[in-house]
Amino acid sequence: MKIESVVVFCGSKTGNNPVFSEHATELGKLLAILGIKLVYGGGNKGLMGNLADGILAQQGKVIGVIPKLLIEWEQQHKGLTEIAIVPDMHTRKKMMYELCDAAIVLPGGFGTLDELFEILTWNQLKIHSKKIYILNSGGFYNHLIQHLKQMHYEGFLYEPLEDRIVVCDTPAEIFNKLD
Repeated sequence: MKIESVVVFCGSKTGNNPVFSEHATELGKLLAILGIKLVYGGGNKGLMGNLADGILAQQGKVIGVIPKLLIEWEQQHKGLTEIAIVPDMHTRKKMMYELCDAAIVLPGGFGTLDELFEILTWNQLKIHSKKIYILNSGGFYNHLIQHLKQMHYEGFLYEPLEDRIVVCDTPAEIFNKLD
């Protein structure tokens, strides 16, 4: 199956390591160059803003999905190809999942982890079979990946982690492994 659009989950803050912003911007540029549409949370702050600006700088296509309550908080990006303003977070996540062929997870906070675990759960339950990629910028997800492997080791997962998630250290590596 050809990947035409990806959802990217990431922080509305940039974090402390400059590589997080660098990778978000680079990922956006690569998406545009490869003609892959971006679906994301619709904000212009933090890694979300870096990502959107990166793809828009290369004339790529971006769909933002933002709930009403976050328009001020995440500062809705005004330069997107399309924007969907939805009533709540649940609608946002469902719409984002429906619009994508694969998911990429960058560094972020609670919301990013919520999105990662929901799409993983839906994948495990066979609600969808979309490939999930983690961009482990600067080793950000090392501890989480170890914990997920521990969950498998302790018998709480149905298959090895590698069957559900592809972990990459750079944006370019994602595209080398993109199905």
